[in-house]
Amino acid sequence: MSKRNTDVAIIGAGPAGLTAAIYTRRALLSTVIFEKRTPGGQLKETECIENFPGIDEKTTAPGLMDQMHRQAERLGTKVLLEEVREIAVDAPSDSRYPYPPQRAPIRLVTAEGECVARTVIIASGSRPRPLPAQGADRFKGRGISYCATCDGFFFRGKRVLVVGAGDSALTEALYLTRFADWVGIVVRHPEQDPKAFRASRILQDRARAHPAIHFLWNRTIDEVRGDSFVSEVTLRNPSTGSREPCAIDGVFVSIGHTPETDFLKGFVDLDQRGYVMTDSMLRTHIPGVFAAGDVRAFTSRYAQAVIAAGDGAIAAIEAERYLSDPSSL
Repeated sequence: MSKRNTDVAIIGAGPAGLTAAIYTRRALLSTVIFEKRTPGGQLKETECIENFPGIDEKTTAPGLMDQMHRQAERLGTKVLLEEVREIAVDAPSDSRYPYPPQRAPIRLVTAEGECVARTVIIASGSRPRPLPAQGADRFKGRGISYCATCDGFFFRGKRVLVVGAGDSALTEALYLTRFADWVGIVVRHPEQDPKAFRASRILQDRARAHPAIHFLWNRTIDEVRGDSFVSEVTLRNPSTGSREPCAIDGVFVSIGHTPETDFLKGFVDLDQRGYVMTDSMLRTHIPGVFAAGDVRAFTSRYAQAVIAAGDGAIAAIEAERYLSDPSSL
C-alpha cells in the first residue's frame, strides 16, 4: 500500500471539492482530491445549468464540471479515483511527534493506500434517495432510473413518469420531452397545496406550458411491476388511500438525497439525517477538518451548485488560515 502526505486532502470532486482545490492550490498548499466515482459530482448527470453566474444557457453542466476539473489539475491538484474508507486523527503517543495534540494531522485510508493530511475538507456530497415502492429495487436499470440525462435516450416514443416536485424533477421532465411522447409528473400533494412544488417558478411555468407534460396530483407510487422491464405502476392517493394502475414504460426518480457520510460515523458530528455539522466557518468539531457542499447540514437545504462552490471556497480559505495562523485554534 502506498502512503502519501499532503497539506490538504479533499474528499469528493463535485463543485465544492473542485472549488476548494482551486483555492488551496492558489495558496500553494499541496492538495489531493479523493473521488470514488467520476469527478464532477451529480452535475455530471444533469444536462444543462442555467443559474451558475457567468455561464450562458448553452453550457452543459458536465462541461462546466470538466472545466473545473481541468482547472484544479492545471493548478497542481492530484485527483485520485479512490474511495476513502476510514478517517481518523493520526496522533501517536510519541514524544518526538512533531505536532501539538490539537493540531494532529488526519489519516485517510483507501483500498490503494493511506494519506496523512494536515487538513481535510469533506465534500463527499450525497446520493439519490431510492423510490420507496414495492418492486423499485428489482427494476433499477430496467425502467427505474435516477438520471434522465443518462437514460432518457432509451425511452424514445415511450410513456414515462417523473417522481418529484423540485428543480431537479422538473428539469428532468423537460429534458425527457425530447424523447418520450408522454411525460407524467407524480406530485404527492394536491395542486392547490402551497407545498406541492419546491421548484422555481420559471421551471413550473415551463413544465405547465409543455404539451407533452401531464401532472398527476395527489399521487404516490406504491408498486412497480413488469416482466423483465417496467410495464406498470400502482398509483396511490394519499388523501383517500385509493389505488389505480398506470401503464408506463419507465420511471425517473428525483425525490431528494442521502448524504455520503457512512465512513464518517463516529468521526465527526452528524445531524439526525446524517449530514455533517459545522460552524459558520465550516469547521467540524475536529481541529483541521472542514465540510463543504451538499454533505453539510446547512448547505443540503439548497442543493445548488453555486452554493456548494461558495462553500468550497470558504472551506479552503479557512483551511489555509488554520495552517498559517496558530491563533485560529
